[in-house]
Amino acid sequence: MDVKSAFLNGFIEEDVYVRQPPGFESARSPDRVYKLRKALYGLKQAPRAWYARLKSFLLKSGFVMGSVDKTLFLLSRGGDTLIVRIYVDDIIFGGSSHALVSSFAEQMSREFEMSLMGEL
Repeated sequence: MDVKSAFLNGFIEEDVYVRQPPGFESARSPDRVYKLRKALYGLKQAPRAWYARLKSFLLKSGFVMGSVDKTLFLLSRGGDTLIVRIYVDDIIFGGSSHALVSSFAEQMSREFEMSLMGEL
């Protein structure tokens, strides 16, 4: 699956201020700057903010992060296992139960705007 506009889903931890975009300056306050509340594309903090948001979501959902590979997440339910691998805004996942895989796809689609790419 692919997360649409992934970098716009992250919340930045530090204070980041930006100038007004050219052509959109305020006539009253042309020198005013704005404090960002969320990440923007092109912001150096955007990839880290996106990963932190996704990681937090997965951990709250019961996943365990790999001890060596921090982009690998595992979920065990009963005798079934779901494996999730993150690559920037792309997510590869599979599991031993079709119900567990389908449930994960639905859960992710409720939280983030996603597009399912199909089977590998």
